[in-house]
Amino acid sequence: MASGTGRMVPPAWLTAGLRPEPAPVPWPATVRAALALSLPLAVGLALDRPAEGALVSMGALSGVIGDTADAYRMRVFNIAVPQLFGALGVTLGTLVFGHGWLAVATLTLVALVSGMISSIGAVASASGLLLLLNAVVGAGLPMPDPWWKAPVLLGLGGIVVLALTLLGWPLRRAAPERAAVAATYRTVADLYEAAGSEAYQEKRHAVTGSLNQSYDLILARRTRQHGRTSSLARLLAQLNVLIPLLEAAPAADLRARRHGPLPPAVAATVRELADAVEHGRAEPAAPALPPSDRPSDKAVAHALRHAATVVHETEPHPHDVDDRLGRPASLAVRARRATRTMLLSAPSWRYGLRLALCIGLAQSLVSLIAVPRSYWVALTVTFVMKPDFGSVFSRAVLRAVGTCLGLVSAALVLAEVPRGWWDVPVMAVLAALIPVFSAKGYAFQTAAVTPVILLLSDALNQQGFDLVLPRLYDSLIGCAIALVAGYLLWPESWHSRIGDRLADAVADAAAYVALAFRPAAPGTGASGAGASRPGVDAARLRARRKLYRDLSAVRSEFQRALTEPPPTGTRAAAWWPLAIAVERIVDATTAARIRVAHGAPPPDPAEVAEVARELRELADGLRATDVLVPVRAHLPGDEDGVLAPLRQEVRAARAIAGPELPPDGP
Repeated sequence: MASGTGRMVPPAWLTAGLRPEPAPVPWPATVRAALALSLPLAVGLALDRPAEGALVSMGALSGVIGDTADAYRMRVFNIAVPQLFGALGVTLGTLVFGHGWLAVATLTLVALVSGMISSIGAVASASGLLLLLNAVVGAGLPMPDPWWKAPVLLGLGGIVVLALTLLGWPLRRAAPERAAVAATYRTVADLYEAAGSEAYQEKRHAVTGSLNQSYDLILARRTRQHGRTSSLARLLAQLNVLIPLLEAAPAADLRARRHGPLPPAVAATVRELADAVEHGRAEPAAPALPPSDRPSDKAVAHALRHAATVVHETEPHPHDVDDRLGRPASLAVRARRATRTMLLSAPSWRYGLRLALCIGLAQSLVSLIAVPRSYWVALTVTFVMKPDFGSVFSRAVLRAVGTCLGLVSAALVLAEVPRGWWDVPVMAVLAALIPVFSAKGYAFQTAAVTPVILLLSDALNQQGFDLVLPRLYDSLIGCAIALVAGYLLWPESWHSRIGDRLADAVADAAAYVALAFRPAAPGTGASGAGASRPGVDAARLRARRKLYRDLSAVRSEFQRALTEPPPTGTRAAAWWPLAIAVERIVDATTAARIRVAHGAPPPDPAEVAEVARELRELADGLRATDVLVPVRAHLPGDEDGVLAPLRQEVRAARAIAGPELPPDGP
């Protein structure tokens, strides 16, 4: 693409991953990585067993990369479980080392299982990755005898990372959960500061992500601790009282657009509550808010006062610690569900077969062509094909770029630094860069991990500088295999399912509209849509949270699709306005519901039914056609009524035209 000055510049979808993400330096993780990878090397050199020390460092490298959670229990889970799969993988690889086609068949089968496991979730994905990676390493590098020594040494590396991770646990047992809840409060404060501005939607996405993380941390611990421990109960209560504040936010945004900015005291009060949560303070103080007769202002004031009361309670009321959004099922139940999903899910089998095909081709190529130590081909395929870090295409490109950058630094080290004790400080420096660069993006993580793996490999096979060029060739071959066999040959790579995902979200939005204004059942003493209905309100809260989670997943799917080359990236860009419109519909529904609950006249049930019908028709249309077609929605109603903003958003969504879409659609 030519720029305005006539220069040729690469397209944005190609260079998106090469821009470093802004992220602070994770100092604790940096120190842990330096110690976890350099100490085993030092011990191995001191005992005159450098190869064994390198294997322990390899196991530690896997633990360092996998240590991405916040809460200590989840960190232990994220490190320990993948290490068990890694031990199984290196055992299988060691047993077939040097056996030619038996190694090809074994690694292909391991790749199939690894791919299917990876479709379950984040921990399962890391476990599947380590299973395959260690199997590839075991089948490509000579391991010390007997066969059980390699898995033991790799597992010992994981134990080193676990030990360093848990050093602060006695003093900071609940600190990660408390910090997460306080961070969620601060994102809510940012949301209220952005009310009425174009930054509101971006801030709402940040709130959704932060709230999801906080609930996942706390509710995951409650599956293991069925008793209501005081610290967890208080944190859950403090998190639950954010729900009314979040429900009031769309109404506050609408109010700010019509009547000007919100009082600064709103965001300031939420920030004060965040500080109280983080430091465990209990100093009751009523929020100082200006009086107002607007329903949205009354909703915000009511939610803030309730939040201030709960945050400063030392012993929360039992009602406030209910798992209103649903506590996760027990581990055994979730394991059965995950196994059933893995075995019966078509996407699970598709990804497993794609990965197996690529690994089979890579290992067959190594067996047919006499390239020494070319396990790096299958290693590259594994990293590129990992499903939850972005598109295969962009990962292949970023992997190639990152490997080239990493090989430059590795070449300098291998050429200039003598082997032996100098490896220890060099490894400490290179390992410390892994957490720093991982936060910047995949290409940067690859550039940091590549020299570490090469130095550890050199300790096992003593090839020195001769490792560099073969590893570059192997990386490029692996990227090519992943692009052809893992991307181009599969139609789903070229036909993104974002249209189907959007249709599901629109249908869920229609159900949410109907639920939000559902009248109370006769005989309950309620009158109108604004009455208190505990059962309906709980269902509405769960539906809204699920809808926001789904919309967050749709947004992630779009971000992944936008990094694909045309036509997938072009289609994603064309569908993007409709995704934004659906988010605005959900916000408008919540705003109307809050206004009704705080004094606005409830809408006519026929008007609610008409809005829900329009959304269902839009969802059906998205599933029935491959091309967005503009449909002018006729939604008559009171233009001064509570549903007027919602009808406007629905009309906007249905009026989105797609003449710029390719004729074959998404």
